[in-house]
Amino acid sequence: MSAETETAALRRKGRIVVVGASLAGLRAAETLRAEGFTGSLTIVGDERYEPYDRPPLSKQVLLGRVRAEGTALPRRRDVDATWRLGVTAAGLDREAGRVRLDSGEDLAYDRLLIATGARSRPWFHPDQAALDGVFLLRTRDDAARLYRKLAARPRRVLVVGAGFAGSEVASACRELGLEVTVAERGPAPLVGALGGVVASVATRLHRRNGVDLRCGVTVTGLEGDLAGRLRRAHLSDGSSVDVDVALISLGATRNTEWLAGSGVAAGPRGIACDAGCRVFDVNGIVIDDIYAAGDVARSPHPLFGYQFLSLEHWGNAVEQAGIAAHNMVSAGPDRRPHLWLPRFWSCAFGVNIKSAGVPTLGDRMVIAQGALADDRFVAVYGYRGRVIAAVSFNGGRWLGFYEEQIEAAAPFPPPYRSVDRRTEGQEPVDPGFPPPGLPSHSATVTLTGHSPDERRVEFVAPRA
Repeated sequence: MSAETETAALRRKGRIVVVGASLAGLRAAETLRAEGFTGSLTIVGDERYEPYDRPPLSKQVLLGRVRAEGTALPRRRDVDATWRLGVTAAGLDREAGRVRLDSGEDLAYDRLLIATGARSRPWFHPDQAALDGVFLLRTRDDAARLYRKLAARPRRVLVVGAGFAGSEVASACRELGLEVTVAERGPAPLVGALGGVVASVATRLHRRNGVDLRCGVTVTGLEGDLAGRLRRAHLSDGSSVDVDVALISLGATRNTEWLAGSGVAAGPRGIACDAGCRVFDVNGIVIDDIYAAGDVARSPHPLFGYQFLSLEHWGNAVEQAGIAAHNMVSAGPDRRPHLWLPRFWSCAFGVNIKSAGVPTLGDRMVIAQGALADDRFVAVYGYRGRVIAAVSFNGGRWLGFYEEQIEAAAPFPPPYRSVDRRTEGQEPVDPGFPPPGLPSHSATVTLTGHSPDERRVEFVAPRA
């Protein structure tokens, strides 16, 4: 038996602990068993439920089409795991190879996968956040509580933050016939994710569907009555709105606090890891027995200048979990990089929105298919002369072609004529992203260094 074969055989035994009973945690566990891991497998989750699907929570569940308890993720195979649900990881002792739980128990591991995901940013004032009628929407319980509140027909719903999740909730409320006010700090819905040009369409969709959209303002306070029920919201422009329900949608924070003092390179943006999902320590050295996947992970991507991408994407969680699990049980030469092209989708006000690549990196953009005025188009984003992203509104059938352009580092602006004559002759424009100080509800991208000799993309020079 060769040394590599012997190493691979050893890695299929032992003890693996997965912290995070999430989409990423479940798919990683399934991959571990599919690839021959025969050792003990323990999955830790802070919720009392086994893994469930989050996208339906802001859509089908609020509309009453799916019950919150009906969102359990389908199993691809039996994972033969010990489930530790309703407990939280409280610390990590790398030297001893142990995860400390809030119950006081320690779990020993030979390899550890961190898939703790993210949580919603809470309302800044705890007393106001505790009012009856103030909600976050991240968990199955959150969705069930909000559904019951909406079913009681509140006078008006306030959505604080017009990112993708906030827009989906506003859309669901209007579909239910409820009055909705949306307060957005930026100049338009989705502006931090897609830029001002495309966000102008989102603005039109909100207002055309009866949303009281207030941009360029913040909510300065939530006021309750003597019984502790939400009754009014105060805005930074001096106005106030009478509301019974407020959905706080201010983005997410990665669940990394439990790693404080462990020596793992973890912070509010997530856990830094290499392209093979192995985490870095605080000195930038790879830790070979600890991996990360899903929303909590940040890893470099060659298509985007080796910048670290932190993605809150369903598909990313699935793909990265599979890569992490494969590498956990594989010898060095057989390990794979996580090079998934970021993809995301949303649906609001009857419009299907799909994104590929990283629009927030774009310094120029062009409408390559359709027209903004029709709410049906593909916007292509360029960065330093090549295609970096594409976003479609009701144009998903076109997106596959542009995904190929992104992966091929094709020149920007696209040198070919559009099949849609209405877009012929249109010149690239500034996408209109707001200053970095404004919050973004899309993938976050943190600039880091890169090694020029590791380039895996062939850059194609623009045609004259």
